[in-house]
Amino acid sequence: MAVNAQRFLDDLHKLREFGAAGVGKGVVRPAFSDADIAARRWLADRFQEAGLQPHFDPVGNLFGLAPAPSLLMGSHSDSQPEGGWLDGALGVIAALELARSSQRPISVVSFQDEEGRFGVTTGSAIWSGKLPLAQADDLTDHAGTRFGDARARMQSLTQDFVNPAQFTGFIEMHIEQGPILDANAEAIGVVSDIVGIRDMVIEFSGQQNHAGTTPMHLRRDAFQALTIFNGLINERFRNVVTPQTVWTIGHVELSPNASSIVPGRVRFSMQWRDQDTDRLARMESIIRTTAQEVSESIGGDAQFGPMLGIEPVEMDPTLRRSLEHGAQTVALGNWRVMPSGALHDASNVAALMPVGMLFVPSINGISHDFAEDTAEADLVTGLKALEAALADR
Repeated sequence: MAVNAQRFLDDLHKLREFGAAGVGKGVVRPAFSDADIAARRWLADRFQEAGLQPHFDPVGNLFGLAPAPSLLMGSHSDSQPEGGWLDGALGVIAALELARSSQRPISVVSFQDEEGRFGVTTGSAIWSGKLPLAQADDLTDHAGTRFGDARARMQSLTQDFVNPAQFTGFIEMHIEQGPILDANAEAIGVVSDIVGIRDMVIEFSGQQNHAGTTPMHLRRDAFQALTIFNGLINERFRNVVTPQTVWTIGHVELSPNASSIVPGRVRFSMQWRDQDTDRLARMESIIRTTAQEVSESIGGDAQFGPMLGIEPVEMDPTLRRSLEHGAQTVALGNWRVMPSGALHDASNVAALMPVGMLFVPSINGISHDFAEDTAEADLVTGLKALEAALADR
Protein backbone atom coordinates (compact mmCIF):
# COMPACT_ATOMS: atom_id res chain seq x y z
CA MET A 1 0.00 0.00 0.00
CA ALA A 2 1.38 3.44 -0.96
CA VAL A 3 1.72 6.23 1.56
CA ASN A 4 -1.22 8.61 1.81
CA ALA A 5 0.34 12.07 1.42
CA GLN A 6 -2.79 13.98 2.39
CA ARG A 7 -3.33 11.95 5.56
CA PHE A 8 0.32 12.54 6.44
CA LEU A 9 -0.04 16.33 6.02
CA ASP A 10 -3.37 16.39 7.87
CA ASP A 11 -1.80 14.62 10.86
CA LEU A 12 1.13 17.06 10.87
CA HIS A 13 -1.24 20.00 10.99
CA LYS A 14 -3.37 18.36 13.69
CA LEU A 15 -0.29 17.81 15.86
CA ARG A 16 0.55 21.50 15.39
CA GLU A 17 -2.69 22.42 17.20
CA PHE A 18 -1.24 21.14 20.50
CA GLY A 19 0.53 24.18 21.90
CA ALA A 20 -0.16 26.37 18.87
CA ALA A 21 1.53 29.72 19.51
CA GLY A 22 -0.87 31.82 17.47
CA VAL A 23 2.13 33.23 15.60
CA GLY A 24 2.50 31.71 12.15
CA LYS A 25 2.80 27.95 12.47
CA GLY A 26 4.80 28.13 15.69
CA VAL A 27 4.25 25.89 18.70
CA VAL A 28 5.01 26.08 22.42
CA ARG A 29 5.15 22.45 23.56
CA PRO A 30 8.04 21.95 26.01
CA ALA A 31 8.58 18.54 27.55
CA PHE A 32 5.98 17.55 30.17
CA SER A 33 3.88 20.67 29.58
CA ASP A 34 0.12 20.26 29.31
CA ALA A 35 0.39 20.62 25.52
CA ASP A 36 3.15 18.02 25.32
CA ILE A 37 1.24 15.45 27.35
CA ALA A 38 -1.97 16.07 25.39
CA ALA A 39 -0.06 15.66 22.12
CA ARG A 40 1.40 12.37 23.31
CA ARG A 41 -2.05 11.10 24.30
CA TRP A 42 -3.29 12.00 20.81
CA LEU A 43 -0.32 10.24 19.22
CA ALA A 44 -0.95 7.15 21.33
CA ASP A 45 -4.50 6.99 19.96
CA ARG A 46 -3.19 7.32 16.39
CA PHE A 47 -0.67 4.55 17.03
CA GLN A 48 -3.43 2.26 18.28
CA GLU A 49 -5.61 3.04 15.24
CA ALA A 50 -2.65 2.05 13.05
CA GLY A 51 -2.48 -1.35 14.71
CA LEU A 52 0.50 -0.50 16.92
CA GLN A 53 0.69 -1.07 20.67
CA PRO A 54 1.07 2.30 22.47
CA HIS A 55 3.66 2.18 25.25
CA PHE A 56 4.83 5.05 27.48
CA ASP A 57 8.08 4.28 29.26
CA PRO A 58 8.99 5.70 32.72
CA VAL A 59 10.38 8.97 31.28
CA GLY A 60 7.57 9.70 28.84
CA ASN A 61 9.07 8.27 25.64
CA LEU A 62 6.09 7.07 23.61
CA PHE A 63 6.44 3.95 21.47
CA GLY A 64 3.98 2.45 19.00
CA LEU A 65 5.12 -1.15 18.90
CA ALA A 66 4.78 -3.49 15.92
CA PRO A 67 5.39 -7.24 16.23
CA ALA A 68 9.09 -7.98 16.74
CA PRO A 69 11.44 -7.81 15.03
CA SER A 70 10.65 -4.40 13.57
CA LEU A 71 12.40 -1.32 12.26
CA LEU A 72 12.09 1.64 14.64
CA MET A 73 11.33 5.05 13.13
CA GLY A 74 10.43 8.42 14.61
CA SER A 75 11.88 11.45 16.36
CA HIS A 76 10.35 13.65 19.10
CA SER A 77 7.23 15.77 19.59
CA ASP A 78 8.29 18.23 22.30
CA SER A 79 9.34 21.72 21.18
CA GLN A 80 11.58 24.61 22.10
CA PRO A 81 9.99 27.38 24.25
CA GLU A 82 9.40 29.22 20.96
CA GLY A 83 9.45 26.32 18.55
CA GLY A 84 8.59 25.39 15.01
CA TRP A 85 5.87 22.98 13.95
CA LEU A 86 8.12 20.49 12.14
CA ASP A 87 11.14 20.06 14.40
CA GLY A 88 10.80 16.44 15.53
CA ALA A 89 7.10 16.24 14.75
CA LEU A 90 7.87 15.58 11.08
CA GLY A 91 9.82 12.43 11.90
CA VAL A 92 7.12 11.07 14.19
CA ILE A 93 4.25 11.61 11.73
CA ALA A 94 6.29 10.32 8.78
CA ALA A 95 7.03 7.16 10.77
CA LEU A 96 3.34 6.77 11.61
CA GLU A 97 2.35 7.04 7.95
CA LEU A 98 4.93 4.47 6.93
CA ALA A 99 3.79 2.13 9.71
CA ARG A 100 0.28 2.36 8.27
CA SER A 101 1.31 1.69 4.69
CA SER A 102 4.43 -0.49 4.74
CA GLN A 103 4.32 -4.24 4.23
CA ARG A 104 7.12 -4.64 6.78
CA PRO A 105 6.69 -4.13 10.54
CA ILE A 106 7.47 -0.53 11.54
CA SER A 107 7.49 0.63 15.15
CA VAL A 108 7.23 4.35 15.91
CA VAL A 109 8.72 6.46 18.70
CA SER A 110 8.34 9.99 20.00
CA PHE A 111 11.22 10.56 22.41
CA GLN A 112 10.75 12.90 25.38
CA ASP A 113 12.68 16.12 26.03
CA GLU A 114 14.84 16.03 22.93
CA GLU A 115 14.87 19.81 23.02
CA GLY A 116 16.72 19.87 26.33
CA ARG A 117 14.42 21.44 28.87
CA PHE A 118 16.36 19.37 31.40
CA GLY A 119 19.43 18.03 29.65
CA VAL A 120 20.62 17.01 26.19
CA THR A 121 18.16 14.75 24.31
CA THR A 122 17.12 13.52 27.74
CA GLY A 123 14.58 10.82 26.89
CA SER A 124 16.67 8.96 24.34
CA ALA A 125 19.81 9.43 26.47
CA ILE A 126 18.12 7.57 29.32
CA TRP A 127 16.66 4.84 27.09
CA SER A 128 20.03 4.24 25.43
CA GLY A 129 21.76 3.83 28.80
CA LYS A 130 23.96 6.89 28.36
CA LEU A 131 22.25 8.78 31.19
CA PRO A 132 21.34 6.91 34.41
CA LEU A 133 17.76 7.55 35.49
CA ALA A 134 18.79 8.51 39.04
CA GLN A 135 21.14 11.13 37.65
CA ALA A 136 18.53 12.40 35.20
CA ASP A 137 15.95 12.83 37.95
CA ASP A 138 18.17 15.45 39.60
CA LEU A 139 18.53 17.55 36.44
CA THR A 140 16.67 20.87 36.65
CA ASP A 141 15.26 23.27 34.10
CA HIS A 142 15.87 27.03 34.18
CA ALA A 143 13.02 27.47 36.67
CA GLY A 144 14.51 24.90 39.07
CA THR A 145 11.99 22.12 38.35
CA ARG A 146 13.52 18.63 38.71
CA PHE A 147 13.21 16.15 35.87
CA GLY A 148 11.99 13.56 38.37
CA ASP A 149 9.14 15.83 39.45
CA ALA A 150 8.22 16.70 35.87
CA ARG A 151 8.02 13.09 34.71
CA ALA A 152 5.78 12.29 37.68
CA ARG A 153 3.05 14.17 35.78
CA MET A 154 2.85 11.20 33.40
CA GLN A 155 3.08 8.47 36.04
CA SER A 156 -0.45 7.19 35.40
CA LEU A 157 0.46 6.49 31.75
CA THR A 158 3.88 4.91 32.08
CA GLN A 159 5.08 1.31 31.99
CA ASP A 160 8.52 -0.33 31.92
CA PHE A 161 11.32 0.59 29.54
CA VAL A 162 11.05 -0.95 26.08
CA ASN A 163 13.65 -3.60 25.23
CA PRO A 164 15.69 -2.25 22.29
CA ALA A 165 16.67 -5.78 21.18
CA GLN A 166 13.36 -6.06 19.32
CA PHE A 167 14.41 -3.39 16.81
CA THR A 168 16.64 -4.00 13.77
CA GLY A 169 17.60 -0.35 13.35
CA PHE A 170 16.40 3.26 13.65
CA ILE A 171 15.63 5.81 10.92
CA GLU A 172 14.86 9.43 11.74
CA MET A 173 13.45 11.93 9.24
CA HIS A 174 13.97 15.58 10.14
CA ILE A 175 14.05 19.07 8.74
CA GLU A 176 17.61 20.19 8.03
CA GLN A 177 17.42 23.18 10.41
CA GLY A 178 20.03 24.90 8.27
CA PRO A 179 20.31 26.72 4.91
CA ILE A 180 22.17 24.27 2.66
CA LEU A 181 19.34 22.36 0.99
CA ASP A 182 17.11 25.41 0.60
CA ALA A 183 19.89 27.62 -0.77
CA ASN A 184 20.81 24.99 -3.36
CA ALA A 185 17.20 24.10 -4.23
CA GLU A 186 17.86 20.47 -3.29
CA ALA A 187 15.07 18.18 -2.13
CA ILE A 188 16.80 15.66 0.15
CA GLY A 189 19.82 15.39 2.41
CA VAL A 190 21.10 11.96 3.43
CA VAL A 191 23.01 12.36 6.69
CA SER A 192 26.58 11.05 6.86
CA ASP A 193 27.26 11.83 10.52
CA ILE A 194 26.03 13.92 13.47
CA VAL A 195 28.27 16.36 15.30
CA GLY A 196 29.26 15.98 18.92
CA ILE A 197 28.11 18.47 21.52
CA ARG A 198 29.27 19.76 24.88
CA ASP A 199 27.05 21.82 27.18
CA MET A 200 27.64 23.21 30.66
CA VAL A 201 26.66 26.12 32.88
CA ILE A 202 29.28 28.63 34.05
CA GLU A 203 28.81 31.12 36.87
CA PHE A 204 30.86 34.27 37.51
CA SER A 205 30.65 35.82 40.99
CA GLY A 206 31.80 39.39 41.60
CA GLN A 207 30.47 41.97 44.04
CA GLN A 208 26.96 43.34 43.97
CA ASN A 209 27.02 47.09 44.63
CA HIS A 210 25.35 50.47 44.11
CA ALA A 211 25.28 51.52 40.45
CA GLY A 212 25.50 55.23 41.23
CA THR A 213 28.24 55.36 43.85
CA THR A 214 30.64 52.57 42.86
CA PRO A 215 33.47 53.96 40.67
CA MET A 216 34.07 52.05 37.45
CA HIS A 217 37.64 51.12 38.36
CA LEU A 218 36.49 49.57 41.65
CA ARG A 219 33.66 47.51 40.27
CA ARG A 220 33.67 43.71 40.35
CA ASP A 221 30.92 43.48 37.75
CA ALA A 222 29.93 39.91 36.91
CA PHE A 223 28.23 40.91 33.67
CA GLN A 224 31.35 42.70 32.47
CA ALA A 225 33.19 39.46 33.15
CA LEU A 226 30.79 37.68 30.78
CA THR A 227 31.32 40.23 28.01
CA ILE A 228 35.11 39.96 28.36
CA PHE A 229 34.88 36.15 28.37
CA ASN A 230 32.76 36.13 25.23
CA GLY A 231 35.26 38.27 23.35
CA LEU A 232 38.26 36.27 24.51
CA ILE A 233 36.96 32.84 23.56
CA ASN A 234 36.05 34.07 20.08
CA GLU A 235 39.67 35.18 19.68
CA ARG A 236 41.25 32.10 21.29
CA PHE A 237 39.14 29.65 19.29
CA ARG A 238 40.36 31.15 16.02
CA ASN A 239 43.29 28.76 15.47
CA VAL A 240 41.45 25.72 16.82
CA VAL A 241 38.08 25.61 15.10
CA THR A 242 36.91 24.92 11.54
CA PRO A 243 34.18 26.69 9.54
CA GLN A 244 31.78 23.97 10.70
CA THR A 245 32.50 24.47 14.43
CA VAL A 246 29.90 26.45 16.38
CA TRP A 247 29.58 27.73 19.93
CA THR A 248 26.76 29.55 21.70
CA ILE A 249 25.97 31.42 24.90
CA GLY A 250 22.22 31.01 24.69
CA HIS A 251 20.87 31.51 28.21
CA VAL A 252 21.93 34.17 30.72
CA GLU A 253 20.69 34.79 34.28
CA LEU A 254 21.86 38.07 35.79
CA SER A 255 21.61 38.67 39.53
CA PRO A 256 20.01 40.62 40.99
CA ASN A 257 18.94 41.86 37.54
CA ALA A 258 18.08 45.41 38.63
CA SER A 259 18.86 48.63 36.78
CA SER A 260 20.52 50.40 39.73
CA ILE A 261 22.67 47.55 40.98
CA VAL A 262 26.07 46.43 39.72
CA PRO A 263 25.52 42.72 38.96
CA GLY A 264 27.17 40.46 41.50
CA ARG A 265 26.54 37.19 39.73
CA VAL A 266 25.92 35.91 36.20
CA ARG A 267 25.04 32.34 35.30
CA PHE A 268 25.10 31.34 31.64
CA SER A 269 25.00 28.35 29.33
CA MET A 270 28.04 27.50 27.24
CA GLN A 271 27.53 25.09 24.35
CA TRP A 272 29.87 24.03 21.55
CA ARG A 273 29.62 21.52 18.68
CA ASP A 274 32.08 19.87 16.32
CA GLN A 275 32.61 16.60 14.44
CA ASP A 276 35.96 15.94 16.13
CA THR A 277 36.20 14.72 19.73
CA ASP A 278 39.73 16.05 20.23
CA ARG A 279 38.68 19.50 19.06
CA LEU A 280 35.76 19.49 21.49
CA ALA A 281 38.22 18.73 24.29
CA ARG A 282 40.59 21.51 23.22
CA MET A 283 37.71 23.97 23.21
CA GLU A 284 36.73 22.87 26.70
CA SER A 285 40.25 23.56 27.95
CA ILE A 286 40.17 27.05 26.42
CA ILE A 287 36.76 27.75 27.95
CA ARG A 288 37.78 26.68 31.45
CA THR A 289 41.13 28.49 31.37
CA THR A 290 39.60 31.68 30.01
CA ALA A 291 36.78 31.66 32.55
CA GLN A 292 39.25 31.32 35.42
CA GLU A 293 41.41 34.15 34.06
CA VAL A 294 38.44 36.48 33.61
CA SER A 295 37.01 35.78 37.05
CA GLU A 296 40.40 36.48 38.66
CA SER A 297 40.68 39.74 36.72
CA ILE A 298 37.60 41.10 38.52
CA GLY A 299 38.59 39.62 41.87
CA GLY A 300 35.80 37.10 41.60
CA ASP A 301 35.23 33.40 41.21
CA ALA A 302 34.21 31.00 38.42
CA GLN A 303 32.13 27.89 39.02
CA PHE A 304 31.42 25.16 36.46
CA GLY A 305 28.29 23.00 36.35
CA PRO A 306 28.14 19.37 35.20
CA MET A 307 29.35 18.69 31.68
CA LEU A 308 26.65 17.29 29.40
CA GLY A 309 27.42 16.01 25.95
CA ILE A 310 27.17 13.45 23.18
CA GLU A 311 29.98 12.14 21.00
CA PRO A 312 30.02 12.52 17.20
CA VAL A 313 28.21 9.64 15.48
CA GLU A 314 28.52 8.16 11.99
CA MET A 315 25.42 6.80 10.27
CA ASP A 316 25.18 3.08 9.52
CA PRO A 317 26.50 2.38 5.97
CA THR A 318 23.72 -0.05 5.07
CA LEU A 319 20.90 2.25 6.18
CA ARG A 320 22.64 5.17 4.52
CA ARG A 321 22.81 3.30 1.18
CA SER A 322 19.08 2.56 1.40
CA LEU A 323 18.34 6.22 2.11
CA GLU A 324 20.57 7.27 -0.79
CA HIS A 325 18.59 4.89 -3.03
CA GLY A 326 15.35 6.44 -1.81
CA ALA A 327 16.66 9.97 -2.43
CA GLN A 328 17.81 9.09 -5.94
CA THR A 329 14.49 7.41 -6.71
CA VAL A 330 12.33 10.44 -5.88
CA ALA A 331 14.77 13.33 -6.43
CA LEU A 332 17.00 12.23 -9.30
CA GLY A 333 20.33 14.03 -8.87
CA ASN A 334 18.71 16.71 -6.71
CA TRP A 335 19.97 15.57 -3.31
CA ARG A 336 23.21 15.41 -1.36
CA VAL A 337 25.04 13.58 1.40
CA MET A 338 25.66 15.96 4.30
CA PRO A 339 26.60 16.09 7.99
CA SER A 340 24.15 17.21 10.65
CA GLY A 341 25.18 20.23 12.67
CA ALA A 342 22.13 19.78 14.88
CA LEU A 343 21.89 17.13 17.55
CA HIS A 344 19.26 14.40 17.21
CA ASP A 345 17.94 11.39 19.13
CA ALA A 346 19.69 9.18 16.57
CA SER A 347 22.97 10.14 18.28
CA ASN A 348 21.89 8.24 21.39
CA VAL A 349 20.08 5.40 19.66
CA ALA A 350 23.31 4.62 17.74
CA ALA A 351 24.62 3.06 20.95
CA LEU A 352 21.89 0.40 20.66
CA MET A 353 21.41 -0.29 16.94
CA PRO A 354 22.24 0.91 13.40
CA VAL A 355 20.87 4.40 12.66
CA GLY A 356 20.20 6.50 9.59
CA MET A 357 18.81 9.99 8.99
CA LEU A 358 17.19 11.88 6.14
CA PHE A 359 16.68 15.66 5.86
CA VAL A 360 14.24 17.85 3.95
CA PRO A 361 14.85 21.59 3.37
CA SER A 362 14.17 24.32 5.92
CA ILE A 363 12.91 27.51 4.28
CA ASN A 364 15.62 30.18 4.64
CA GLY A 365 17.42 27.80 7.01
CA ILE A 366 15.22 28.88 9.94
CA SER A 367 14.46 26.58 12.87
CA HIS A 368 13.89 26.89 16.64
CA ASP A 369 11.64 29.82 15.76
CA PHE A 370 7.93 30.35 15.07
CA ALA A 371 8.92 31.09 11.44
CA GLU A 372 10.23 27.53 10.89
CA ASP A 373 8.65 25.99 7.78
CA THR A 374 9.11 23.63 4.84
CA ALA A 375 7.11 23.51 1.62
CA GLU A 376 4.50 20.78 1.78
CA ALA A 377 5.74 19.38 -1.53
CA ASP A 378 9.18 18.92 0.06
CA LEU A 379 7.64 17.20 3.09
CA VAL A 380 5.89 14.71 0.80
CA THR A 381 9.07 14.19 -1.23
CA GLY A 382 10.87 13.26 1.98
CA LEU A 383 8.12 10.83 2.94
CA LYS A 384 8.29 9.17 -0.47
CA ALA A 385 12.08 8.94 -0.26
CA LEU A 386 11.68 7.03 3.00
CA GLU A 387 9.09 4.78 1.35
CA ALA A 388 11.51 4.03 -1.49
CA ALA A 389 14.34 3.42 0.98
CA LEU A 390 12.25 0.84 2.84
CA ALA A 391 11.41 -0.90 -0.44
CA ASP A 392 15.16 -1.24 -1.07
CA ARG A 393 15.76 -3.13 2.20
